[in-house]
Parts: sequence; structure tokens; C-alpha cells
Amino acid sequence: MLDVLIKYKRNEHLKVVNQSSNITATYSLKNVSYNYGTTSALESLNLTLNPGKFYGIVGPNGCGKTTLLDLLVGNKEQATGSVHFKGLPLADYSKRQLARQVALVPQDFRIGFDYTVEELVLMGRHPYIPRFGSPSVEDMALVDAAMQTIGIDHFANRLVTELSGGEKQRVVVARALAQDTPVLLFDEATASLDVRYTLQIFNGVRKLVQEEGRTVVAVIHNLNLAAAYCDELIFMEKGTIYNTGAVAGVLTPGAIREVFGVEALVKFNEFSQAIQVAYRYGK
Repeated sequence: MLDVLIKYKRNEHLKVVNQSSNITATYSLKNVSYNYGTTSALESLNLTLNPGKFYGIVGPNGCGKTTLLDLLVGNKEQATGSVHFKGLPLADYSKRQLARQVALVPQDFRIGFDYTVEELVLMGRHPYIPRFGSPSVEDMALVDAAMQTIGIDHFANRLVTELSGGEKQRVVVARALAQDTPVLLFDEATASLDVRYTLQIFNGVRKLVQEEGRTVVAVIHNLNLAAAYCDELIFMEKGTIYNTGAVAGVLTPGAIREVFGVEALVKFNEFSQAIQVAYRYGK
């Protein structure tokens, strides 16, 4: 389980950290813009993401959430402005260096080869395995721990091509955990999962933030899920940041009305012990 992951952690960043003002920001974006041809996708973004926090990116479809994650993971390069990771320009990192720092669970995952579940999760260890080398005992321990954490160890030898969409998504999450990085990016990683497995994954990820000081940035459409797990929310609208800050401060009826165009009631829920949103439905 997660205790096994902690036991076999590789890097200094996995130690529990005490947050203070002199810790270098995980990400710093200044005046960042990105275009798809002549269409503006992101415009003049200024954003600081600190270690040891769970960030939720929320906003309507097409507002630039996935594009922002692509910039953070290095899949895209900004048209203007700067993106710094741990104090250095993101472009200064090699692909292998960045893969040891940042893991991404994509929104859409397809694979046409008959890999087993264990083989696919093991791909998360590739940034650490020398070319033509073999996985170490530590690599396999992290793979086993990741599969146990996500609850897929009982079908480790099944072919990924035979799994359901939800099962495949859980495998991809396990691969990201096995990658053992200080930063985890989720692009609607639980959209195809039922409530049980969604909570299982977010409970595990939240524990990594609290106990190991990791940074998690997740695109989440479900505002109640975002409110329950995130430390801060980033509201996006039409390629810009509408507002960002602690959940209690930015998740308001006014923000939901302005960004999503719907009426909502926001209040603390005693049962879930979290701020939750209720919507006014049309009749």
C-alpha cells in the first residue's frame, strides 16, 4: 500500500517537508500564452504552485485546462511568457529529468499492444532504468505497491487490451504512482470511474500530499470532488484565470454563476465534512 511506497521512495523530495516561505515554488508561470494556430487557448496566465498542496483546476469545457497541464508537463511550449519549475526554466530540463519530477495521468489513454497490467505499470519506472538495463528490486517493489494502492494487483497478469475503460484508467493512475515523482498531474483522471474507485484514488493521492509534501494538480469537473480534496482551486474561463485561492474563498455562488453560467448554493456539509455545491435544476 502507500506505506510500501514510502518505504521504497527514491528521492529526497519524498521526505515529509515543513512548508515555509523560503521553499522554491514548484511552478511559476508569468504572462504565459498559448495559441492553436490563430486561436488563443491561454492568455497572460500568472500562476504560482507550491509544494505540498493539492490544486484543482476547474472551469467549463474548452477553457484551456488541458492545455495548461500540457505546458506544465512539457508537452507544449508557451508562445509568450515563462514557465519555471523549481526555480529553473522548464525547457532546461531534459525529457528524462522531467519524467523523474512530473507524472501525468492523461484524460484519454489508448493502447493497442498486448501488454499486461504489470508491464504497463512498470513503464512508470522507465525514467530510472538505464537503456538496455533491467528493472531493479526497488523498481518492482514500487510497481507492486502502486498496484496495491490502486487495487489492481489481483489482475496484474491480465492484458490491458482486455480491460474495461475504468480498469484501464486505474492502471494508468498506478503507472503514475510507480513513476515516483514529486509532482502528479491529473487530467480528469477519474472521469470514467465509479464513486468507490474515485474516492480510493483521491484518498491515496491526498495522503501523498499530506505525508510526503507532493504537489498535485488535477483538472476536475466535479466541483464537489474538488472542494472535498483540494487545498486551492484555480477557476479558468476562456483561456484566462478567473480566480485562484483557498477553496472556501473562491468556491462561491458568484464564481460558479460567472464561470459556469448556473445558479448554485455553496455550504458546508456535515456528513462529508467538506464544502459542497447544490445546483438549481430547470423544470
